[in-house]
This record gives sequence, structure tokens and C-alpha cells, in this order.
Amino acid sequence: MKPTQKLHNLGQSLWLDNITRGHLINGTLRRYISELSITGLTSNPSIFDHAIKESNFYDDAIHVKMKQGKSDEALFYELAIEDLRQAADLFRPIYDRTNGIDGWVSLEVSPTLAHDTQGTIVEVARLRARAERPNLFVKIPGTPEGVPAIEESIFAGVPVNVTLLFSREQYLAAAEAYLRGIERRMQVRLNPDVCSLSADGGDAEEMIAKFARAGIDCDKLATDLQREAAESFVKDWHELLASLVAKSAGFKPPG
Repeated sequence: MKPTQKLHNLGQSLWLDNITRGHLINGTLRRYISELSITGLTSNPSIFDHAIKESNFYDDAIHVKMKQGKSDEALFYELAIEDLRQAADLFRPIYDRTNGIDGWVSLEVSPTLAHDTQGTIVEVARLRARAERPNLFVKIPGTPEGVPAIEESIFAGVPVNVTLLFSREQYLAAAEAYLRGIERRMQVRLNPDVCSLSADGGDAEEMIAKFARAGIDCDKLATDLQREAAESFVKDWHELLASLVAKSAGFKPPG
């Protein structure tokens, strides 16, 4: 028995932090699911940047969409949603079998919205509607401006995945926003079964505890880590858009 199967049998969900069109076309993701017990997938701009930059699997689609007038963010989300729809369909049997506990894929809102509450709320709803898959999370940053967007999105019935969490306090803020959204749904007799996943941060709490013992201001450190990560994600976003420009450089639209 493979180690991943042993982990799965112990109740551990194994998610892939990667997606490429190549893995969808050549059956790699399907094999990961059937042979390695992978039960979910997440994505971010850096992952898509590498996938687009390092292969030619997206070239034809980029040219077709440019003919349709797509560019920049619109072009990226067309490509990303195509990939994530296919991935969501591969994971759908797991989603159905586990009653929505597992079998998810995740799409991130533009990192440029990390400090824009209303913009995030609008974008989450738009991406969810375009994806047309029940097992797709929309990823929201757990920044102070992102927390109200978590509540509003959950109230609207959109499953969300929360990123950029670097302390217990940041995690609790996200969790409480989720609960407020659920409570508001119950108050107006809406189905409270809306999934959310607060992830990322890794072993940040343990590391921050070590820093506290060394006399470091941990609240400030967590805030700084969140800010720096948000800035890094914006950098990755611009690199992704630059990769799309480079891929389309040789294409001249008609007219």
C-alpha cells in the first residue's frame, strides 16, 4: 500500500498545491486521484504563472481568447476557470461520496483586492457564478479587509477558502466571520450548510510562540507577515499577467 493511501485511510485529506493544463490533458491529475489518494486541489497566481510560462499547453487557448478580445485579468480567469472546471469534475465523485467534506478545488480572487472589502465580495460572487461547479472554493485573503468579505460571501452561500493566516487571532477572526455568515443565513431561514476552509500559515503559530519567548512582539510580527505575503502575492499576480503578455506577443488580432 502506498504511503499516501495509508494516510488517506487514517483520515488525512491530501490536497495538491498545483494545477497545470498538461496534468489535465495527459491524465496525471486523474492518476493522482486514483493511485495516490489525492482528494482536493488548490491554486494561486504563482502556480498558474509557472504552468503558463513553462509549457505550450495554453498557447492556442490564449490566441483564441485574444481573438475574442480577452486580455489581462479577463484572459487569465478564462484560462483558470477552464482548468478548474475540469479538475472539479475529476474530484466531483469524492465531493459527492463525502457529502462535501472533501473533493474541492480552489480559485483565488485577485491579490490586488486584499485590502478592498467590497471589491472582494463582488469578485467572489462573480467567480463562483462563472465556475458553475458546486465543489469550487473561492479563496479570500484573511486580511482585516478580507474578514468582512468572508462573512458576506458565506451569507451569500459561496463556499470560501481563507489564506494569509499567520496567527491564532487572524484564524479566529476568519472563523468568527464564517460563523456570523452562517448565523445570518439561519436568521432568514436559508440553508446553513455552506462550506469554508481556513488554511495556510502552516506551522506559523508554533514559530510565533518561539518568537514570543525570544521577546518579539508577535501581534506585530503576524501583521507584518500577512502584509508582506499580500504584497508578494500582488507581485506574483503582475508576473502572471506579464507571462500572458509574453505568450501573446507574437499574435496579432485581426483588423
